[in-house]
Amino acid sequence: MTAPATVVALLRERGQTVATAESLTAGMVTAALTSVPGASAAVRGGLVVYATDLKHALAGVDGALLAEHGAVHPEVARQLAEGARTRCGADWGLGLTGVAGPDPQDGVGPGTVHIGLAGGTGTEVRSMTLGGDRHEIRSASVDAALTLLLEGLTSTSG
Repeated sequence: MTAPATVVALLRERGQTVATAESLTAGMVTAALTSVPGASAAVRGGLVVYATDLKHALAGVDGALLAEHGAVHPEVARQLAEGARTRCGADWGLGLTGVAGPDPQDGVGPGTVHIGLAGGTGTEVRSMTLGGDRHEIRSASVDAALTLLLEGLTSTSG
């Protein structure tokens, strides 16, 4: 079973839902999840917040945080995850921000990725540096987000 199928199956089994707020992946996580038959019972929706101002306007990321640190920061990923969860009314929220390249953003180099997961017992952020070209970084970010969600689902009960 693929990671998206496993996530959807676990969510459905538990009667839970997920929502996303995606920047560098621009909806790829939501697309992966909704490619699974029956995903409508588990996926509430997703916010594509590619532009920095939309991270604040749609996902509720603190404007002062964005002004001080830019869009690629662990706390931004945390707030994206929490914003997705609360604004979409889901049990779980995933937030992704990073730089796919080829150019740096806000002084942060390509391959820098921060993924937030809200739900279960709180919010966790995983930061990583990924190699490869733009497509490889974005694909690896989707895989990492799904892995983080799977870990969250399997480490909590109901």
